Amino acid sequence: MLPGQRGEVSALVLDAIAGPVVPVAPIHVDEIVDPLCDEDLHLALYLCYELHYRGLPGVDDRWEWEPSLLALRATLEANFEQALRDALGAPRLPDRAEIDQALRVIAEDDQGPSPSRYIERDATIDQVLEFLVHRSAYQLKEADPHSWAIPRLHGPPKAALVEIQADEYGGGRPERIHAHLFAQTMDAVGLDSSYGAYLDHIPGVTLATVNLMSLFGLHRRLRGAIVGHLALFEMTSSIPNSRYANGLRRLGLDGDATEFFDEHVEADAVHENIAACDLAGGLARQDPTLAGDIIWGARALALLDVRWAVHVDDRWRAGNSSLRIPLGQRADA
Repeated sequence: MLPGQRGEVSALVLDAIAGPVVPVAPIHVDEIVDPLCDEDLHLALYLCYELHYRGLPGVDDRWEWEPSLLALRATLEANFEQALRDALGAPRLPDRAEIDQALRVIAEDDQGPSPSRYIERDATIDQVLEFLVHRSAYQLKEADPHSWAIPRLHGPPKAALVEIQADEYGGGRPERIHAHLFAQTMDAVGLDSSYGAYLDHIPGVTLATVNLMSLFGLHRRLRGAIVGHLALFEMTSSIPNSRYANGLRRLGLDGDATEFFDEHVEADAVHENIAACDLAGGLARQDPTLAGDIIWGARALALLDVRWAVHVDDRWRAGNSSLRIPLGQRADA
């Protein structure tokens, strides 16, 4: 089932894709207060992007390449990307440092709250369930946005990326695909692991973190940014996943509920050097003009992750749900 609309633009997209493939009427996107988390913009953009992944229920696959919908998507992307550039500035080369060293500086400069520490020590079971719902927007298609970069690379960086992605996809074993392991986690705690089941509940600040990957992955001009994104993602994943597993066990959950996180503690520790040195560093050595974009993509990930963490932390510490619609409450209520 398609989600409910969150404003004029998402309503237009939803109304269009629910019917036959015909040109979408042009729409003026009014000035958006915060394009980095706007509910209407990010739901509409997420829906447009999903047409390039598994598609949407009941939606004709030909919508994927309908020129008028692509034009609308481009307008939304322009708003989102400009907000990122306004917040981060233009891509710039690291100061006399190797790319892997510059990425480590970004990884160590995490000034936001830590949801992983909170889950490890203090989170309730309801908060852990909310966390899993937030994460489902990406984890149920884990690795797919970064795989768009494979045909855009060549030589050693391509080999490094494929090495990482092969692990993400289970090394040829479907039961070890990371997206499958996350679905297994959701099933183990009583959540619905169906793809897109909680889209109505997931706020724009979370959808933005997923849309960032799709934006970078789908545009060849941003291939440096998607490499920087993946490199930082892998470099900052192992310790938080260990904490998430500890938090689940603290609440009496183990086995299928923790296997996804346990797998990432080991896998991402291996991936860290490959991603930083062989992938990101290798691409910068191969094409120095992309070095600034690699760092910029990593900084964009860090920016949106901090904004997401602040949102979740503020809501939880105030005793409120961090979701747009709390679990157990109907989206159409």
